[in-house]
Amino acid sequence: MSTQKFLDIAKKLFPTSTSDHQIAKFISRTLINNSTPLHINPSLISNLNSHITHLVLSNENIPAQSCLNFFNFLKTNPSLTPHKPNLQAYITLIFRLFKARKFAQAKVLLNSVALSHSLSDIESLVADNCEAPKVVVKLFDMLFRVYADNNKFEEGLRVFEYMKNNGFEIEERSCMVYLLALKRCDQLESLFEFFNRMVESGVAITVYSTTIVIAQFCKNGKLDKARELMEEMIVRGVKLNGYTYNTMMNAYMKKLDLEGVKEMLSAMEKEGVAHNVATYTLLINWYANSGRIEEAEKVFEGMREKGIEGDVHVYTSIISWYCKLGNMKRAFALFDELTERGLVPTVQTYGALINGICKTGKMEAAEILLNEMQSKGIDINRVIFNTLMDGYCKQGLIEEAWRVQSIMEKRGLEADVFVYNVMATGLCKLNRHNEAKNLLVSMVDRGVTPNTVAFTTLIDIFCKEGNFVEAKRMFREMESKGESPNTVTYNALIGGYCKKGMMKEAHKLRNEMEDKGLMPDVYTYTSLVHGECISGKIDEAVKLFNEMPQRGLHQNQITYTAMISGLSKVGRSTEAFRLYDEMIEAGLTPDDTVFSSLVGSVHCAQP
Repeated sequence: MSTQKFLDIAKKLFPTSTSDHQIAKFISRTLINNSTPLHINPSLISNLNSHITHLVLSNENIPAQSCLNFFNFLKTNPSLTPHKPNLQAYITLIFRLFKARKFAQAKVLLNSVALSHSLSDIESLVADNCEAPKVVVKLFDMLFRVYADNNKFEEGLRVFEYMKNNGFEIEERSCMVYLLALKRCDQLESLFEFFNRMVESGVAITVYSTTIVIAQFCKNGKLDKARELMEEMIVRGVKLNGYTYNTMMNAYMKKLDLEGVKEMLSAMEKEGVAHNVATYTLLINWYANSGRIEEAEKVFEGMREKGIEGDVHVYTSIISWYCKLGNMKRAFALFDELTERGLVPTVQTYGALINGICKTGKMEAAEILLNEMQSKGIDINRVIFNTLMDGYCKQGLIEEAWRVQSIMEKRGLEADVFVYNVMATGLCKLNRHNEAKNLLVSMVDRGVTPNTVAFTTLIDIFCKEGNFVEAKRMFREMESKGESPNTVTYNALIGGYCKKGMMKEAHKLRNEMEDKGLMPDVYTYTSLVHGECISGKIDEAVKLFNEMPQRGLHQNQITYTAMISGLSKVGRSTEAFRLYDEMIEAGLTPDDTVFSSLVGSVHCAQP
């Protein structure tokens, strides 16, 4: 029926005195006979009011979808009628949609209601509708979720209490929506309080809501609370699953709590919860992180013996650890096994292999892997680009590193602080200090904030140039920018001062770093030993050399060489040869400098 024809009939049938029921009846007949949305002339429904709308929407002979079309027509054509759907219209239509099981559409309407009307008004209208209790429960359950979705936690809690006080059944999955919303907004205390309210209100708690709370306790480092809740829920008959135990185990692993890990494994066995792929992945990483790769391999083999096929994440995890240990043969054997099983390597899998290959210096092999990866449609990410640049820089192939950076930037990935640090370090290894310095200075102009590594590299460059004024200025600027100097930073300054024989300044820095809780390492002591030898204070050097083992530090080849050289120059050949023997016993290989020094010491010792 055309809009104009509909208008003509309406004018004939409905003089101004026409009753609401007659108008509603005509509109209802039109909606029943026309399933498509209405397109009504502005003058057609000038007599429409809220009562007529209610009569139309509550007419169960009209399909729910037609009611929704009529409702949307009123909402989207404000120029046709001053009458807008009121709260009663919304609630009436929502109930109609519930009965027709059109829950998605009902939720959209309820969302509008929740954002524009008070909860007390909604409660009052729902009570007046005299709908079946089951439908009323469904509406409040959905309203509870809608409030949670919109982070209206106070109103959501009032709905929860309303449902509880009226004896409505409260579904756990709706409570989970509320819990997850609280978690999303970091309202953690409210999350814990609400879970307790769920328990006290008799909500049927399952492993799912329990695990949400346990996971949050673990994330906040409250493992005792998580453990307490876990045990309480077991007593209440809640059957925990692998995800729950894995969450607890992961938290214990992060705290390096071996006993806690063992207790979780024991609890899983006691409760009959089988290890899943995620459990094995956690254990493999745990053992590998502890340097126990053989144990990690045993776990991997044990998983397969139990008929649990590892997924790509398990393979990637163990491949990554073999790459870190430099066992590329085993890493590639596992990679081949992964592909033979039909698993598709991820960018992380290729990233681990490329990182391992770059550490061996085989950059051509890394490029082959890169091409294979791209041929399979896997995009190169920032981490892999950075790995390649680092690999090229370590091999002194700075131009190749620039080439990789250029490709990266063409793909929309701007150089970050890591890239600048890698490039600067590569340039320094080639003694291209000015280029490195200019690169790091230009970084700030490009909007990249220097970090501790960048400042330390600049400080080291200035020290090598003997420009201690600029080195100290950079040190102060670093602290003013909130970047804390680390042991490497102090070592750069101490090493610079020692090479110039400025031992007073070097020792002052050593004391300063210790005051800040930074412990001197082998490099620190080696620099000081070398500096004292340069200054001719051999006894001070010997004292520092002997202090190292007392502080748990093992002298390295450079330390021995500096000390032997210093003793030799002043003719203390007996002590020099004794240190030479110690050096051999420690498994260190003397270089030509040591032999030259020892020969010189013999000549110096002769009358």
